[in-house]
Amino acid sequence: MREFLEEGMEEGKFPAVVVSHGFGADSTGSEAYCRILAKAGYAVFSFDFCGGSLPGAGKSDGVSTDMSIQSECRDLEAVLGHVRALPYVDRDHITLMGESMGGFVSALTAAGHPEEVENLILWFPALCIPDHARLGRLGGAEYDVSAVPEVIECGNGMKLGRSFHEQIKGMDPYLEIGRFPGRVLLIQGMKDSVVNYSYAVKAKEAFRPGQCSLQLIRQADHGFAGSHWESAVQSMLLFLAHKPQRLVIQVFLTGSRTLEEREDGWKAEVYFIGYCDCEAFRGSILPGAVDVQEQKKGGLVQMRAEYTLEGIDASGAPCRIHIVNQKQDGCFKPSIQTDSKVLAELNTLDGVALLEEYDGGLTVRIFG
Repeated sequence: MREFLEEGMEEGKFPAVVVSHGFGADSTGSEAYCRILAKAGYAVFSFDFCGGSLPGAGKSDGVSTDMSIQSECRDLEAVLGHVRALPYVDRDHITLMGESMGGFVSALTAAGHPEEVENLILWFPALCIPDHARLGRLGGAEYDVSAVPEVIECGNGMKLGRSFHEQIKGMDPYLEIGRFPGRVLLIQGMKDSVVNYSYAVKAKEAFRPGQCSLQLIRQADHGFAGSHWESAVQSMLLFLAHKPQRLVIQVFLTGSRTLEEREDGWKAEVYFIGYCDCEAFRGSILPGAVDVQEQKKGGLVQMRAEYTLEGIDASGAPCRIHIVNQKQDGCFKPSIQTDSKVLAELNTLDGVALLEEYDGGLTVRIFG
């Protein structure tokens, strides 16, 4: 097991995050955000599942043909027990986080230990695995479900035993994970070639209203990069800091006009349209939306996007939301004014905006 602790964290009590890797991977793949979490003040732990890594990868015992969803749950339970016993861990504030199959295992383990796990963070969780077993497609393999082979040869070089298939084929994952009572963040790419995003949408419905925050990232595959990864990491930190997502706005670029050209960059106006469709507000961006950007060779220096949304709030009352979003000290800070009584707290919100780019536009998420 690997520990990520900032200097001095051996003294005192700190919230902990236990990170589980995906199918065929190992703990090294999560090192980047383990370090980010540690820097944010969390005691972070990652490990390799027994038999859960590709040949030559990982440092755990066991072989992949003996591994199963249930065996990985037992591994995670053992790690959870060890972490809870550490003197510098606040056992009342433990989060399980996992990617892909590690997300599925984390959700199942959290549901089985509701008094020991406070939060659950799922990155593109592989809730499709029971369906893939029923279809004879585990791990990218193709086999006859009426005559399951002793060894299932997967597409990535992993080998599974028939017991993996037999133990998972009858499971309803939503009935299992819905037993977890704590807070849940689920981040899922809408272009995921392994786990269709419909599994994440259905997973949100398995939890109580308001329990699960679902973040669907357009054009993201099974794994994140660029602005998608940056947004997911920041969403994770904001979730742990109890700063909820307030608004999600889809922006579509319609044109631009250069205001100034220089040797080291340029200044321009970018025009856009879009809409917001979330629980708090539904409406469209009114004409006249503009983003004044100043770019230099190193990237974006200044940005000031100003626009107004018109629609209805959660109570059904018509309203407007005026937003000015500016880049300040390396992050995007939105200033909001609304005439909605239900959304009045947005007028004094000390929030942050995250931007996820995609072809022709971006998703703007406002937290606070």
